[in-house]
Amino acid sequence: MVMKQLNEMKLTGMAEALSAQAEQPGTYETLGFSERLSLLVSHEYMVREQRKQKRLLQKARLRLEASVHDIDWQPPRNLERSRIAQLSQNEWVTRGQNLLITGPCGCGKTYIGCALGNNACQQGYSVQYWRLSRLLGELTHGRADGSYRRQLKQLSGTQLLILDDWGLESLSAAHRNDLLEVMDDRYGKSATVMISQLPTEEWYGCVGDSTLADAILDRLMHNAHRLEMKGESMRKRRSQVDTK
Repeated sequence: MVMKQLNEMKLTGMAEALSAQAEQPGTYETLGFSERLSLLVSHEYMVREQRKQKRLLQKARLRLEASVHDIDWQPPRNLERSRIAQLSQNEWVTRGQNLLITGPCGCGKTYIGCALGNNACQQGYSVQYWRLSRLLGELTHGRADGSYRRQLKQLSGTQLLILDDWGLESLSAAHRNDLLEVMDDRYGKSATVMISQLPTEEWYGCVGDSTLADAILDRLMHNAHRLEMKGESMRKRRSQVDTK
């Protein structure tokens, strides 16, 4: 009866823990009521946290299955363990600050961005990953089908937004305005990771309009953290290793 009630109330973690206690009475018979109850509650909490993390990772749609614990430190890429450890604390996400990741093609920028996104999900933050061109395309469709404001609201409410491949394609006038809307909604409230092959001093020219460039980059770069990666392509390096 109790098991049925727990499951009906969606307390499946407690039901699992209670079943385990019933199957191993000798293990728990010396424990008092409050201790056994504490074990049930702790298991329920753990199960719910695991479900939440899984749900956040599914919604994040990260491009790569990356982890801050699996970063390859062997090739010199201007990455410091202490820097990644600091970013992994997610204080910058809580404060709504930004992170700019730059470096040559293939040096692992997207992996680092996704690793930090994965880490944020594990700590309970909502995350979205987008290639910038694809996001702007979705916003264009949103203007046409009436979902534009809803899309902006969802982006604004996401605690960590990862935008990849900034600067690969020129921005149209509509895309410039859309990007400004996104950055303005998030400024000072939500964190954004911008990933680009181009050094930040070249970003101004990517926008294509001086007034909007000032507005967008001021919101993006003000008090932003920076990772300026270097080194050869990791893909090229791995292919060379595989052929040996």
